[in-house]
Amino acid sequence: MNKSENYRQTLSAFSDWEPYLLKESGLPGPRGNLELAQVVADEGNRALFEQFLTYTPQVAPTNDPHEFLAFCGVVGLGRLLAEGDVSILGQLRPFASDPRWRLREGVAMALQRLGKADMRRLLEAMQLWSSGSWLEKRAAAAALAEPVLLHHEEDALAALQILERITASMENSDDTKKEDFKVLQQGLSYCWSVVVAAAPEPGKRLMEKWLAGPDRIIQRIMQENLKKNRLMRMDAAWVEKWRK
Repeated sequence: MNKSENYRQTLSAFSDWEPYLLKESGLPGPRGNLELAQVVADEGNRALFEQFLTYTPQVAPTNDPHEFLAFCGVVGLGRLLAEGDVSILGQLRPFASDPRWRLREGVAMALQRLGKADMRRLLEAMQLWSSGSWLEKRAAAAALAEPVLLHHEEDALAALQILERITASMENSDDTKKEDFKVLQQGLSYCWSVVVAAAPEPGKRLMEKWLAGPDRIIQRIMQENLKKNRLMRMDAAWVEKWRK
């Protein structure tokens, strides 16, 4: 029995999951219990997820064990979304701007559940989010930067165009000192490498444009992506050329 199966069996014995989830949350600590959160998302229901989402930043700040419950609630919304409840997108979107970084990661994980079930719908939704706030743009980029979602060329190309749109919105911005902008900058510093590895030729052309462009922040984003091993495996000679 693997860890996830053990969690499923254990949860099935409880009518109230909260004490067990708090104990096994991994918080406070550097890493929450992601395996357990995915099992909760698989096995829970809407009422449970909405109960967990009442743990706001005020009552469950970063690294508090109760933050894990809110995280489980967000990932659980992703399961409902993947099952076809498109209204969940509107409920999920505000959590992309949650002050807790784990909740923001949970949004990306929830959206990826949608992508595995219906990539077309995810791409359509992320096209909309890519016109939103800096943190909504970051959620869109992070959701799409998942190799298992990019096996089909048309999906990789569509994801690439969304990243291009997000990156272009950063050019010559007056918000470069703001924390939300920096969070997006950090996210794009790996997202491009994932999507370009799935669509190498058009991806390299777009990266070259930004690497040779005048915006220093976007240049740094692209240089950070060049450090990722997945791009070295894709085309080591090209990476070495542009790193210099």
